[in-house]
Amino acid sequence: MPIALLPDRAIVTVAGEAAAGFLQGVITCNVETLPPGEARLGALLTPQGKIFFDFLISRDGDGFRLDAPAVRAADFAKRLGLYRLRAKVAIAVDPGIAVAAAWDGAETAAATERLRDGRLAELGERLYASEGAFSADATEANYHAHRIALGIPEGGRDFAYGDAFPHEALMDQLGGVDFRKGCYVGQEVVSRMQHRGTARTRSVKLVYPDSAAAPGTEVIAGSRSLGATGSGAGHHGLALLRLDRLADALAAGETVRVGDAVVAVAKPSFASFGFPEPTVAG
Repeated sequence: MPIALLPDRAIVTVAGEAAAGFLQGVITCNVETLPPGEARLGALLTPQGKIFFDFLISRDGDGFRLDAPAVRAADFAKRLGLYRLRAKVAIAVDPGIAVAAAWDGAETAAATERLRDGRLAELGERLYASEGAFSADATEANYHAHRIALGIPEGGRDFAYGDAFPHEALMDQLGGVDFRKGCYVGQEVVSRMQHRGTARTRSVKLVYPDSAAAPGTEVIAGSRSLGATGSGAGHHGLALLRLDRLADALAAGETVRVGDAVVAVAKPSFASFGFPEPTVAG
């Protein structure tokens, strides 16, 4: 029952009487329906509808806590500030809060705030407290191996910022986009993709016969380039693949390869989008 400290994550806070309305108008998820005790997936997009920053958002008193990649937290806070205009909100990176993940029923100190990970129940919980409050018995690598095995992509690891649409990163499958709320940055493009069903590229799972390939390795079938790998751990990995090309390759009886390895390709168990029949590693 592991708990892992995640030093690759940092907290951006958005506080003030206008915090909810401000965020509701700029990010993909619905903050008005966000219940206490949940960390919900969301993103800030470019005007062209591509993911600029991804995060998990939760309530923090009258404000909000945004759990984001540490290397991008300062830029994220700065970018949010550009949309603030005259809204009465305060945006800051909080270095005093540490982030951890717990899964498989892990126990921790009662003083630690625990929130269910809204992406998928099997991911477990997010923990927020001072760093010394955690009794971690697992590593950051253990957490990412757990995430990868479940088929959950993360920005900067499984898709490039400024290059992927929310559908490609499975945000529509993981509760990260609300298609019923009002406008937000990039909303028109994302809504059109949803209603026209034009998402051809998706993050999918790979199963390797040996160890996973390095991120950015080309995935091929015959002479077709299907996409590139993302993060991997052990026999499991993620990849952004063109599903139409995968379907053509499978129909032609071609195997899917990453380097010299024949890999199995599968849709994550939680996903509901159409998918070609999975391959079987040889």
